[in-house]
Amino acid sequence: MATAKSEKTTENTLSFEQSLARLDEIIAMLEKDSVPLDDLMKLYEEGVGLLRSCNTQLDCAEQKVKMLNISPDGLKAHLTPFDEKGDA
Repeated sequence: MATAKSEKTTENTLSFEQSLARLDEIIAMLEKDSVPLDDLMKLYEEGVGLLRSCNTQLDCAEQKVKMLNISPDGLKAHLTPFDEKGDA
């Protein structure tokens, strides 16, 4: 089991895919009957942190692929998919 400090560092440095893999590991451990309650709570807390990190990464990725387009009259705005060529 990692310490709280190393868990925080790990959550901030893992890629999205690595975070998902670690979440799968945590879920498997949480489903076992032989894990002590204290360890279960630490795993749960780590999982919540990883889930938040994944959600943040997804939100950032979504913003990168959307652009805000403003109507010619300047009164309305809407999000459209990002076009790398700048044609959006």
